[in-house]
Amino acid sequence: MEIAGARILVAGATGALGARLARALAAGGARVALAGRNPERLSAVAEELGAPSVRFEAREAASCERAVEEGATALGGLDGLVVGVGVTAFGPAETTSAEAASELFAVNALGPMALVRAALGRLGDGGAVVALSAIVADHPTADMAAYSASKAALSAFLAAVRRERRRSGLTVLDVRPQHLATGFSDRAIEGEAPSLPDPADPDVVVATVLDALRADKREVAWDLGGRELLVR
Repeated sequence: MEIAGARILVAGATGALGARLARALAAGGARVALAGRNPERLSAVAEELGAPSVRFEAREAASCERAVEEGATALGGLDGLVVGVGVTAFGPAETTSAEAASELFAVNALGPMALVRAALGRLGDGGAVVALSAIVADHPTADMAAYSASKAALSAFLAAVRRERRRSGLTVLDVRPQHLATGFSDRAIEGEAPSLPDPADPDVVVATVLDALRADKREVAWDLGGRELLVR
């Protein structure tokens, strides 16, 4: 995908990684629109980048659909969608509450799926979908069972969309980073984080995502030990 001049909606632009991706895309010449839940952070990033913005709630499919519609309208069309929403929870599978499990799937899987569905009809040849799942989609982790399952669901959805659209020229990039230095694990909706590996540099991941997007790759992932960043 040619990033310069591309019209890209970044959903989850108020998050640590989503905001970094929005800044990097704008620096690369993309015309970005921003979607997020937190009004103060959304306004701050939008003012910084001089970009249109829309508030949305990832837990609600209708809100996701409106965000795509309003973002595309503000940009005069849509060439790309970046999905960077997510929540986490920790603890053994048997003690994970039904409420936490439901929220994990609503935000990590169903919301991103709704965003992608709404964007697909607007993305033509050469367009792209980029979504952040996680290393646990490949390597389910103890004390993170429901979180692992929610990210695996998103990853499977993206793989199926890629196959459905393989003749259309649409890039579907699944980004599955390891633990990053963004403070994400400190904001769990339930439980406390187990022992985690040393966090990786999120700026390295962002730079790799942009390179993968330019090269029409399908995956950015880490190996099991978190030692090597894989681009395929």
